[in-house]
Amino acid sequence: IHPSIIVKGYVLAAEKAQEILENIARDVNVDDVETLKKAAITSITGKAAEEERDYLAQIAVEAVRQVAEKIDGRYVVDLDNIKFEKKEGGSVKDTQLIKGVVVDKEVVHPGMPKRVENAKIALINEALEVKETETDAEIRITSPEQLQAFLEQEERMLREMVEKIREVGANVVFVQKGIDDLAQHYLAKYGIMAVRRVKKSDMEKLAKATGAKIVTNVRDLTPEDLGHADLVEQRKVAGENMVFVEGCKNPKAVTILIRGGTEHVVDEVERALEDAVKVVKDIVEDGKIVAAGGAPEIELAIRLDEYAKAVGGKEQLAIEAFAEALKIIPRTLAENAGLDPIETLVKVIAAHKEKGPTIGVDVFEGEPADMLERGVIAPLRVPKQAIKSASEAAIMILRIDDVIAASKLDKNKDKEGGKGESEDFSSDLD
Repeated sequence: IHPSIIVKGYVLAAEKAQEILENIARDVNVDDVETLKKAAITSITGKAAEEERDYLAQIAVEAVRQVAEKIDGRYVVDLDNIKFEKKEGGSVKDTQLIKGVVVDKEVVHPGMPKRVENAKIALINEALEVKETETDAEIRITSPEQLQAFLEQEERMLREMVEKIREVGANVVFVQKGIDDLAQHYLAKYGIMAVRRVKKSDMEKLAKATGAKIVTNVRDLTPEDLGHADLVEQRKVAGENMVFVEGCKNPKAVTILIRGGTEHVVDEVERALEDAVKVVKDIVEDGKIVAAGGAPEIELAIRLDEYAKAVGGKEQLAIEAFAEALKIIPRTLAENAGLDPIETLVKVIAAHKEKGPTIGVDVFEGEPADMLERGVIAPLRVPKQAIKSASEAAIMILRIDDVIAASKLDKNKDKEGGKGESEDFSSDLD
């Protein structure tokens, strides 16, 4: 069978598979917390963090629901708004969701407050320092009075910056760059908490969480630019100081503080949570789920076999091969669970035909089971994307097969010492 025929059959099969998946999918909305949690648990199962899967799934669902925004009637989830902060020490149960932002920095001056309630937050993108001249210059000072005037002017400029912050009513300041020692002194004197050298990504998250605007010039700061939080506090986590910004009215940025006994545990928990968050995001955005456990792949294999007969011709063989390939998913599930793959597959397909499209492989019992009833759920986007990507990859390889064959033939001709048609063909292709 020529590769073009196979490609045609695969294209037909892939399109039909997408249509079948849409038909068997179930609708879910953002308020169906129980279903979202089951999907998150499914994604965490089998990973090192499995023991605490219920607890971690709950955190993942809350985080996604918190940052989800409705745009033109559809929910959109920006994963950049969910920050993962890792700290060794404690148990996995100490992992928590902060409806706000955790900044891995400490308050710059010991005289500043370490806890501010009803915080009015200023976000500043410039250094609270005396700026150097942009061009190289030489200033000749001829008397102590002139030097004193220089120092006083520097002090006046720094005091004006701090006075401006105080004037607009800010009691917490996050600065992306440095803060001069003298500016720190004045901020501490006025009881303003300050944190310096905050990462740009953290500044953006703080802006989303608190409603503050990032200001490039202190002189342009107004009361309207300030953000609000119920509490900004410096806390010790695993022996290091971190600043927690909590209790924002409608935070569109959240932080998951991941804890665990060792670096390996913390990394595994992060991996599990990242997967869970992405799965919940897909369901919230698409509003559709399918049963997992090999159920959708078996349904596709059965339905595509029927479809192949309707198509007929040589394409029928390609569609049947496509359907057969899909059975690798339930077969692999059975194999990984230590079951007999062929026997399990035969049983599951028979049960599937009899009881419907949600029947998959129960890896614990080794028997066919209703995956939706067992809470084994996946986003519709996952099998759709898998089939799309796999089909495109296979088709691309099939399309370049002729070129590979021609170049091989060309090499054989060269060995024989003559030029053949294949060389001309391959140079045409080049």
